[in-house]
Amino acid sequence: MANNLEKGNRGESIAKSYLLSKGYKILVTNYRTKQGEIDIVALFTSTLVFIEVKTRTSSNFGYAYEAVNRRKQDRIIKSSFIYMKENNYYNYQLRYDIIEIYLTEKIKLNHIENAFC
Repeated sequence: MANNLEKGNRGESIAKSYLLSKGYKILVTNYRTKQGEIDIVALFTSTLVFIEVKTRTSSNFGYAYEAVNRRKQDRIIKSSFIYMKENNYYNYQLRYDIIEIYLTEKIKLNHIENAFC
């Protein structure tokens, strides 16, 4: 893997394919505000899902989800409120997920639903 940006892009591409195969509708990727960034915003039935994708080449330095600390969670939550207001998503349930991608010999994906609130 050449660099972290390429690794992250590959992980997000894998995550999007996975979500589409599970019936999610991808609304936007890499949504940015002054508060932070949301990797993927998707709709699943009547639930608006904000997804953080973490990609690793190993778990030698901890699990990928551990990188989504409280500060990162707060930024995602604040950004999600801005997204909902800008796009008039008022009558939807909300969910915050993490998708871990491990780019090992065999790619591993772990989808953690309701990872934080």
